[in-house]
Amino acid sequence: MSHLSEKSPVHALADAAPTPFWLDDPARPDARPALVGDETCDLLVVGGGYSGLWTALIAKERDPQRDVVLIEGAEVGWAASGRNGGFCAASLTHGLGNGLARWPDELAKLEELGLRNLDAIEDAVGRYGIDCAFERTGEIDIATEPHQIAELKEAAEDAARLGLDRHTFLDQDELRAEVDSPTFRAGLWDRDGVAMLNPARLAWGLKQACLALGVRIYERTRATALTGEGLGMAVRTPYGRVFARHVALGTNAFPSLVRRVRPYVVPVYDHALMTEPLSDEQLAALGWKNRQGLSDSNNHFHYFRITADNRILWGGYDIVYRYGGGVRAEYDQHPATYEKLARHFFRCFPQLEGLRFTHAWGGAIDTCSRFSAFFGTAHAGRVAYAAGYTGLGVGATRFGAEVMLDLLSGERTERTELEMVRSKPLPFPPEPLRWAGIGITQWSMTRADTHAGRRNLWLKAMDKLGLGFDS
Repeated sequence: MSHLSEKSPVHALADAAPTPFWLDDPARPDARPALVGDETCDLLVVGGGYSGLWTALIAKERDPQRDVVLIEGAEVGWAASGRNGGFCAASLTHGLGNGLARWPDELAKLEELGLRNLDAIEDAVGRYGIDCAFERTGEIDIATEPHQIAELKEAAEDAARLGLDRHTFLDQDELRAEVDSPTFRAGLWDRDGVAMLNPARLAWGLKQACLALGVRIYERTRATALTGEGLGMAVRTPYGRVFARHVALGTNAFPSLVRRVRPYVVPVYDHALMTEPLSDEQLAALGWKNRQGLSDSNNHFHYFRITADNRILWGGYDIVYRYGGGVRAEYDQHPATYEKLARHFFRCFPQLEGLRFTHAWGGAIDTCSRFSAFFGTAHAGRVAYAAGYTGLGVGATRFGAEVMLDLLSGERTERTELEMVRSKPLPFPPEPLRWAGIGITQWSMTRADTHAGRRNLWLKAMDKLGLGFDS
């Protein structure tokens, strides 16, 4: 006889499909044919996620005569771009705190560029008629522990000093009037700097926009090698080759075709649950009329948002690293994390007891030691790359696309002059040091969450070195 209550967190997972909710959509387009034979072009884009799609689209917007080819190893949007939380943030630096710690002198400029980038995404969604449920409702960072209240107040003061008037501190009553949970103590609402959207439909819409502008897209076409070829480059695929004057790499969590880039990126696995649609009574019990994205302030944090059809996506907390850093389909599923997430969900929202989850999934994130993207070129400037978005790729990849195209053009721009663009994070050490270091960091972060945020000597040393680990 089962000892599980029909209202238990584990029971709520019983019928959850092990597939990303966003990709389980009848609007999913058919894949384009694979490349067979040889192709030539001005610009080859490798990768059919946001990074590659924005690069191809903007390249054609800048120069409609440019001949652009995009190749994707599986299907457009199937990886991180189709399985994330759908938080599209203006921040290019993984939040104000990380930006202040790393680029204090240019943070105001980075914030300006980030807002312009988010505006441009919103404009593109409207201009190309992309049906992705874009809602610029903002995001609230939430304090669930007493020490986090002071941290949020400090963040609000930092934002005010930078002239960012879109941030509003909410005390407990004000926060619970927005979204009601017994675990909420205070919040910081970024009212205009984050949009909610359907991430897979954004990718599919960008694909259609690229095709309409003349980009040639080949799916199920994995890039296997990158070599110089005369004054250009050659990329080999399983059944052909592409010869191009320039190459932009948007492979992110997957091993870079430029080998020296690989130590800078570690793939980590993040997981999420999606509930069934909420009834009118359940919605009323929550409030949440302004439909903001939400994220708590722990080191091991949860992110959660409401969808167009009034489901709740609940993700995060565990950051799963596999020894050796491989990216494999079997790593997508992690039942222990799903059970943990389900327990945490009902602790946050006890008024939703009995709600069921319909989908449970995971996927790889390209994390780097400074938490935000880095950029560079190879092969005498004929190849550009951007990687290391660490969970902020929904919005920041468009900025990264602009940077890659700037670098390939050889022109100095306001983007290429940034210290953030000109510098690199510290690389991760090789195995087994990487595995051991990540394990110690994970343990230390958990300990800090349960000890009023106090960082131990290991985390303080990591902070001093500029090293970090996040999702």
